Amino acid sequence: MANPTAAMLVIGDEILSGRTRDANMYHLAGKLTEAGIDLNEVRVVADDAPKIEAAVKALSVSYDHLFTSGGIGPTHDDITADCVAAAMGAKIGIRDDARAILQAHYDRQGMEINEARLRMARIPDGATLIDNPDSHAPGFTLKNVHVMAGVPAIFEAMVAGLLPTITGGDPVLSTTVRVTRGEGDIAGPLGKLAANHPNLSFGSYPFQKDGRYGANLVIRGSDQTQLDAAAARLKDIFGTDAT
Repeated sequence: MANPTAAMLVIGDEILSGRTRDANMYHLAGKLTEAGIDLNEVRVVADDAPKIEAAVKALSVSYDHLFTSGGIGPTHDDITADCVAAAMGAKIGIRDDARAILQAHYDRQGMEINEARLRMARIPDGATLIDNPDSHAPGFTLKNVHVMAGVPAIFEAMVAGLLPTITGGDPVLSTTVRVTRGEGDIAGPLGKLAANHPNLSFGSYPFQKDGRYGANLVIRGSDQTQLDAAAARLKDIFGTDAT
């Protein structure tokens, strides 16, 4: 049976302007690989409601899961929750359970839960909360859309709590063979080997070192025996140029 599929939607003007370097996609990709969920597409959109809604609609129907990051804080440009609710046809408002979590957190801090902070308790009808052990403002899952914060430490904590609740498939394993030949020499034999191993994927990632061209050939799949056999065949083909 094929692994579940996923997409990620990264939301925020700060990503598209280059002011902030996104780390969440890298983290999520690794964790989904471990969980046996295939991340097949990533999009980045600005803090623009129509664009967010359109992306949520498109990605949520194309994949088994959609993970979002960014735009669920207390400021005026944190519009992700409203956009996801609109895209999925759900009403949204301040929810008692989310408000109680925030109230307890700010009480412990000796801080007022003002109107801005209450924005983070706005949850679509029918959604389940995603725990946030860091700043305590919850994310949520609405149908197959998982909405999380953009701050990397908070995002990572949310992912850690969320993924055990999602059914995955076979973890994707990988092995690498380093070949010190140019890709022009590698391409033909690599293509033939890939055709003979339809259950594996092969990637070629070129490099140049000390005036020599080469490539790291990465083989991915769920069967370690097949990976080992394909790696051994590559080393046979390229002889002393392969390690």
